[in-house]
Amino acid sequence: MKELKTFLLIAAVFLIVYFAPVDSPRVQSAILEAFYMVQEYARQHVLFCLVPAFFIAGAMQNFISTKSVMRYLGKGAKQWLAYAVASVSGSILAVCSCTVLPLFMGIYKKGAGLGPASAFLYSGPAINVLAIIMTARVLGWKLGLARAIGAIVFSVVIGLLMAFIFRGEEAERQKGLSSAPDDAVGRSLGQTAAYFAVLVGLLVFAAWGRPPEPIGFFYAVFNLKWMIVLGLLIILAYQLYAWFKRDELGSWIDSTWEFAKKTLPLLLGGVAVAGLLMGRPGTDFGLIPSAYISGLVGGNSIWANFFASITGAFMYFATLTEVPILQGLLGSGMGQGPALALLLAGPALSLPSMIVIGRILGLKKTAVFVLLVVVMATISGMIFGAIVA
Repeated sequence: MKELKTFLLIAAVFLIVYFAPVDSPRVQSAILEAFYMVQEYARQHVLFCLVPAFFIAGAMQNFISTKSVMRYLGKGAKQWLAYAVASVSGSILAVCSCTVLPLFMGIYKKGAGLGPASAFLYSGPAINVLAIIMTARVLGWKLGLARAIGAIVFSVVIGLLMAFIFRGEEAERQKGLSSAPDDAVGRSLGQTAAYFAVLVGLLVFAAWGRPPEPIGFFYAVFNLKWMIVLGLLIILAYQLYAWFKRDELGSWIDSTWEFAKKTLPLLLGGVAVAGLLMGRPGTDFGLIPSAYISGLVGGNSIWANFFASITGAFMYFATLTEVPILQGLLGSGMGQGPALALLLAGPALSLPSMIVIGRILGLKKTAVFVLLVVVMATISGMIFGAIVA
């Protein structure tokens, strides 16, 4: 069976290469878009977003005990506390759909329940304070408010539904984790908290993007970001020297490399496919012309909302890029309902993230997670479109 799968894969690649209409200008531009998309992703996200996220995931693997994670996010935790922690911690990070994956992988493997972990997975890229503010300022306060309410509700509801649907499998998983030996480390709770606060600070400030308008608090932080990062690196260097043993640091590096090795190739491959199909955000050089998308999301029909949700789910949005893209789509006739549907599904999902989530959770759980996001975004878009109409 394994050899048959290998043969079918080779045959499929051969047939695609053999029959691909590479002399078509649209195909040539789409292939270039795939490379541009990967290059843009590597320049803007790998060094200052993914690399810190990998180090945080590796630190979770080594320096947070399974018992501690289960106490706040596992089966024995109070449900309101678990979902509150998952949603709030995700929103504080304000990362894109790909950067949140190593962090999700870290807490899930350490014992977080499927429900809270799914809430964290959605909330990280979806509940972005700056993005919600920019949505309200650029696209209108109604759309900004609806996005904020929808994202918060989605994170909790999706987590609860994932926990309920897979309650049998999750009970077995939690049982195995509860019997694991205590892997607590020798540092105090305050030292561990301070160490992770510095790591999270590095992720947040190193990835801090330039706001569209050069005014206000967010722009002031942007101007100071590298000074803040330098200060955090100095603090981290002291913590590593004073609080950690050499073998612990070696294990941390090994775990970080394992996360990167398993995740980065899938992400880059997924980004390339997304660029091939739809091009970079704001361009019209992918295999699927943007005019088709614009023409299918007018009005407030169930089809328009569903198409906006499913398209947003497969596209890759870097943080804040969804706002100007939607501004252009609204100017081309996109309905308010489909706009909200895309805002609720797009930043939280992407084709690259789906590939990695499938590697972590398996095909069935990933399909259910994606389906929940798309269906809830579609319904929310229809309700919002009816209200504003």
